[in-house]
Amino acid sequence: MSSLRARLIRAISHGNVHVYRWSSGRVGGRFGKAPVLLLTTRGHRSGTPRTTPLLYLPDDGDLAVVASNGGSLHHPAWYLNLSAEPRVEVQVLSERFSATARTARPEERERIWPRLLEMYGPYASYQARTRREIPVVLLTRRDEHGGSAPGAT
Repeated sequence: MSSLRARLIRAISHGNVHVYRWSSGRVGGRFGKAPVLLLTTRGHRSGTPRTTPLLYLPDDGDLAVVASNGGSLHHPAWYLNLSAEPRVEVQVLSERFSATARTARPEERERIWPRLLEMYGPYASYQARTRREIPVVLLTRRDEHGGSAPGAT
């Protein structure tokens, strides 16, 4: 990805985060028919919080997000961050909560991927343009004591 294009995408993403927070997701909370959440990870080198707007799909109490990076050869920075520190913060509309992130197991990805494509068809072209398998990440709500909350959405 060109440096200019990457900077433009970062600027748009940064603006979307601010508008989403300001409006509690009333603005920026959907992209077409797909819902959008805000995912906050810690920089794997800096430790600085980083927030990224992502499309999501509710799945059996979890939220599924896709580390597509637009079909780039490299994983997005947020995915590298959660690989180093899986404890994340999530905002869905006005609700904020702690979650634990993990890459979906192959059988989970196989089950979820068709639903993700139905929600946002361009994921298929992203997968076609890269050699890496695009990870599906599951976000599981943590209870107030830091454990996973069963059946949480």
